[in-house]
Amino acid sequence: MHKASFFFIGIFLVFSLYSTGVSAQSYAIGADLSFLKSIEDQGYQFKEYGQPKAGLDLFADHGYNWIRLRLFHSPDRLPNNLAYTIALAQAAKERGMKFLLDYHYSDTWADPGKQYLPKAWEGLAFEQLVDSVYDYTRRTMTALQAAGVYPDMVQIGNEVINGMMWPFGKLPDNWDQFAALTQAGINGVHASCGNQPCPQIMIHIDRGGDVARTKWFFDKLFSYNIDFDLIGQSYYPWWHGSLLDLRDNLYFMATTYHKPIWMVEVAYCSQPTEYKEHPGPFPETPEGQRDFLAAVHEEVLRAPDHLGQGVFWWEPAAMGPIGARDFFDEKGNVLPVIQVFDKWTKH
Repeated sequence: MHKASFFFIGIFLVFSLYSTGVSAQSYAIGADLSFLKSIEDQGYQFKEYGQPKAGLDLFADHGYNWIRLRLFHSPDRLPNNLAYTIALAQAAKERGMKFLLDYHYSDTWADPGKQYLPKAWEGLAFEQLVDSVYDYTRRTMTALQAAGVYPDMVQIGNEVINGMMWPFGKLPDNWDQFAALTQAGINGVHASCGNQPCPQIMIHIDRGGDVARTKWFFDKLFSYNIDFDLIGQSYYPWWHGSLLDLRDNLYFMATTYHKPIWMVEVAYCSQPTEYKEHPGPFPETPEGQRDFLAAVHEEVLRAPDHLGQGVFWWEPAAMGPIGARDFFDEKGNVLPVIQVFDKWTKH
């Protein structure tokens, strides 16, 4: 492509970001940093140019304005309980970051392949479960408010394409129960608001490049008159399709549902991991990881009516548990991917 063409594409993207639809302040540049505190508490030091730097400072200095934190009900192995989440959210708020809370409604990972009930809710009748979801959500939201870290946005469940809180809310067989559980969570959030604005509500699935399944899920959800504000999607290309698939789905969601869309989980590896049998869309190198994030960001900006409003990386500061998807090399030095948003946020 001619250099002049790249220039005009750049001008178009700048106009998209700074137009009335999405401002530099409202566009969400985020990361799920749920492991970060536990790693630093163990003495690990993140570095930039070889110099130690607090992890949250490093992300804030490169334009990250949102943190996403998962919350487990009563975890016995992972750190993500309420007290831990409050402490990490307080540190992020001190740096001016906004806060997206991700309710898993489980004691451990909840995703399309597993949605385990918390042990505290095992054996409950369905009506009791609905009440427990409401009470737990209201209580934890009130605790966050009291701690000065009331979320700006709340996810009701995590990657709920197959439902949540199985077996009661498992899809496709239990849509009525799934809708009731979802509404109970939303009602719990709203019950905590008091005199201040309520957090926005996100519904999150994992079909970034899949128009058919996205349509199946949200068409059915809307039939229950569930009141939510944003669509969240995960996009890992080895599972969820090509960049053209992502573009098609962004167009579909924006023109069909007319709600803001956040790619709330994206990631790519900095060393060969997912594409050992055939080439991926980018080399699995530090540079390829950077170019992947830049490409996803630009596709989100291109969504119609400025409804593409945010990109979050999933666990860039995990250092070990998720392989090569993080932002750091084996010595803790940050990789080039951290610089993707510099040209959009620095002045």
